[in-house]
Amino acid sequence: MKQLLSCLKTYKKEAILSPLFKLFEACMELLVPLVVSHIVNVGIAGADKMYIVHCVLLLVAFGAAGLAFALTAQYFAAKAAVGVSAELRKRLFSKLQSLSYEEIDEIGTSQMVTLMSSDVNQVQAGVNLTLRLFLRSPIIVFGAAAMAFFVDVYAGLVFLILIPLLAIVIVLVMAATGPLYRKVQERMDGVNLSVRENLQGVRVIRAFCHEEKELDTFDERNGSLCAQQKRAGRISAVMNPLTFCFVNLAVILLVLVGGMRVSMGALEQGDVIALYNYISIILVELVKLANYVFTVSRALSSQRRIGEVLARSGEPARYLPPEEENGETAVCFDHVTFTYRGGGAPALTDIDFSVKKGETVGILGGTGSGKSTLVHLIPRFYRAGVGTVRVNGANVDALDAEALRNTVAIVPQKSLIFQGSIRSNLLWGNKDAAEEDLLRAVKIAQAEDVVTAKGGLDGEIAQEGKNLSGGQRQRLSIARALVRNPEILILDDSSSALDYATDARLRAALKSLDCTTFIVSQRTASVRGADKIVVLEEGKIVGLGTHEELLGSCPLYREIDASQGGRA
Repeated sequence: MKQLLSCLKTYKKEAILSPLFKLFEACMELLVPLVVSHIVNVGIAGADKMYIVHCVLLLVAFGAAGLAFALTAQYFAAKAAVGVSAELRKRLFSKLQSLSYEEIDEIGTSQMVTLMSSDVNQVQAGVNLTLRLFLRSPIIVFGAAAMAFFVDVYAGLVFLILIPLLAIVIVLVMAATGPLYRKVQERMDGVNLSVRENLQGVRVIRAFCHEEKELDTFDERNGSLCAQQKRAGRISAVMNPLTFCFVNLAVILLVLVGGMRVSMGALEQGDVIALYNYISIILVELVKLANYVFTVSRALSSQRRIGEVLARSGEPARYLPPEEENGETAVCFDHVTFTYRGGGAPALTDIDFSVKKGETVGILGGTGSGKSTLVHLIPRFYRAGVGTVRVNGANVDALDAEALRNTVAIVPQKSLIFQGSIRSNLLWGNKDAAEEDLLRAVKIAQAEDVVTAKGGLDGEIAQEGKNLSGGQRQRLSIARALVRNPEILILDDSSSALDYATDARLRAALKSLDCTTFIVSQRTASVRGADKIVVLEEGKIVGLGTHEELLGSCPLYREIDASQGGRA
């Protein structure tokens, strides 16, 4: 709630003016029954046509003023609500950018999408209705009761009984539906997950003829969402019948009391009409209030989910006091053990080796052996649970995150190219890079043919690089990393889509670089010329040395090399 109020501070003027104009509108509405009662008691009873005309003109004036006040209030409410939702999205996106890899894994992509879209929209609707009805509804209800006492004290007691009963109904409905709407948003996460996975994996799904299976999965998640919505809706639906029941009982009681008071001469007929109009006004307002309760219950549930993410501390710039960088060692793993949050067994166990500056290191192992996890510890995408990872002699936990990641360039397994031009993608590596720097990086990455085929560096790239092949995306990703001119270059299985000839030319070109290079691969050919090769199996180092040394000392490396034909 603090975050929501903080966003609303920018729209303090609108947040004050909207309820204020709604207050003026409510006053206009509350005066109408009194004018009607005077028309009956004075105008009609005394056959005074001019008095009736004057009263009708007064009603028209009240109506026009009420309409103007309502439109103005809704304008300010909409402006504040849209502004608050925009600020919430901005803060959410900023927070998501600051989260650590572990926090992103924990939240999940589908929930992030739901938060940025559905949850923020629910909060926007809640803010809009709150500014319009939060003051208006109580003023109308309590104002109608006060006006009823002004007309007749005994008839006003009917309102005194009615209002607490209605308040109890509203509070109980809100208390019951709040947790249910939170579950609705959680079920929405599951639906978004199905849609996202199917859109991204449509080729795989069709290749394996799994359309029916995915339809069943979606139907299950969608059905769960629908059932949860119905459960919450059934409770919300109780509100209108109960309020109508109480109001109609109040009308019967009012007619009974009013009739008795008219017979006694304590009330006039116009006064009874005014009292009935006040109950009608309350009834109409309660219908609006039911919609308000429904919307606000959902908005509060969404706001709590958003608040939980915004309350996360995110990844700090550093976890430990700064340390000086020193020594000839570029990277050092000092008995490092790492376990993913909720992952059970360690992904890496007792990793212990060091790399000198300028060396090329190969990381080899089967699927799931921990290769990517190991190199992700270097730029501190994940923190070591036990042991220490050092870069240039300093603990990575003591280094500023931005400075550390400017030192390291990583090409991930999945090559992500952004929509735009080749130039705009390469400039991610270094926004100030000159033309010759871009062309040099393209040449080393063996991507000159890609640039030529697209008409130069300004050639257009489709969303997610859809107009590029897998190998083309990989080479442009490598070029983007090289533009940074990093001290440490990490190629995380980033040549898997390249043919052996292109891969060999790439490896030869990389040797000209003055940086420490980590090459993660499942091909022995890709790491054969490395100064040091780390062989992983189930998160443990089972071999460490050069190609020739490992052929003699590491059975797993020898087996992998033999299975690939010992290809150079």
